[in-house]
Amino acid sequence: MASCVTPSTQASNELAQTRIQTPTFDETHFIAQDGYKLPFKSWPAAEEPERIILALHGFNDYSNAFSGLCEFMTDKHSTKTLCMAYDQRGFGATEQTGIWPQKGKLQSDLMTMSKSLKLQYPNAELYLVGESMGGAVIISALTQNNDKTSHIDGIILLAPAVWARSTQPWYQRFALFVAVHTFPGWKPTGESLGVVATDNGEALIAMSQDPLVIKETRIDAIYGLTNLMDLALENASAIQTPALVLYGLKDEVIPKTPTCEMLKRMESQVNHQLKLYTNGYHMLSRDLQAPRVFKDMTAWMDDQNGFESSSIEELYCEQ
Repeated sequence: MASCVTPSTQASNELAQTRIQTPTFDETHFIAQDGYKLPFKSWPAAEEPERIILALHGFNDYSNAFSGLCEFMTDKHSTKTLCMAYDQRGFGATEQTGIWPQKGKLQSDLMTMSKSLKLQYPNAELYLVGESMGGAVIISALTQNNDKTSHIDGIILLAPAVWARSTQPWYQRFALFVAVHTFPGWKPTGESLGVVATDNGEALIAMSQDPLVIKETRIDAIYGLTNLMDLALENASAIQTPALVLYGLKDEVIPKTPTCEMLKRMESQVNHQLKLYTNGYHMLSRDLQAPRVFKDMTAWMDDQNGFESSSIEELYCEQ
C-alpha cells in the first residue's frame, strides 16, 4: 500500500496565477516568474536606505514573525534601514496554504526577490535573515547559486532548520517514510509533543489565535521540510557568504546535535560567527530577550570584525 501513495506538492496548473516573465513588486506582493504571488510586509526607511534586511520565516509561520525585528531595525536603530519579510510558498496568505512547494521554488523565490531588491537599491547593503526553515532556505539557495550571490552582503541564521535525516534516530526516519507514503494528507497537530518554542507566552497565544499560522500540518509537508533540512545540512560547508548563526541553548525544536554538525561543517569557512543564548528558545525573534538578539544582529552587521561571538565549545558538542 505504501508504494501506491506519493507526497503532494503544489501543482502549477492548479495555481490561479497569470504567467509572467519578469518578477516584480506591487504594493502588497512580490510576483514571481511563474506568476505566484508572495505577500510581503515592509517597514520602510525614513531616508534613502543604506541597509536592506530581507527576512524568511519558519515552518507554519509567516511574515508577521518579524514584526518585532523590523520595528526594532527601522524605528529604534536606524532611519536608513529597510526591512521586509514575505510569506513563503504554502504559508501565510499564499495560494495552496499547507501544501509543500515544488522542488527549488522556495530557493528561486529568495534569489529573484533579493536580486530585485538590489536592483531597486544598488547602493544599499543587503542582508538575509532566516529563522528555522527560513535559515534552511537561505543555506540551500545560496550554496546552489554560489556564483550568483555577490549582491548579498551577509546572512543571519536564527536556529536554522538542519535536523537532517543523518542526525535523526532511525525510528523517526522510518515513521515519517511510512506515514508519508501511506497517509500523506494526515495532519498531526503536534500538541502532544509538549515542545516549548519560546518563553514568550503572549506570543504563543497570539500565534494560536492567528488564522495565518498553520496549526495542523500535512505529513507530506513535514516530509518536504525534512528534505530541505537534508539539503541545508549537506551544503553547510559550501556557504561562502559571511554568516552569523544564532542559537538558544533551550531550543526544543532543533536539537543541539544537528546544530553542532552544521557548525563543524562551516568551520572550513572563515567568514562565519556564532552567538549563543543561555536562555534562548527556538523562536529567538519572539523570545522575551528578543531585543538583545536584535542588538546582536545589528552589532554584527555594523562591524563583523569587532563582533563578540561565542565559541562552539560552549555548545559542548560531541567529538
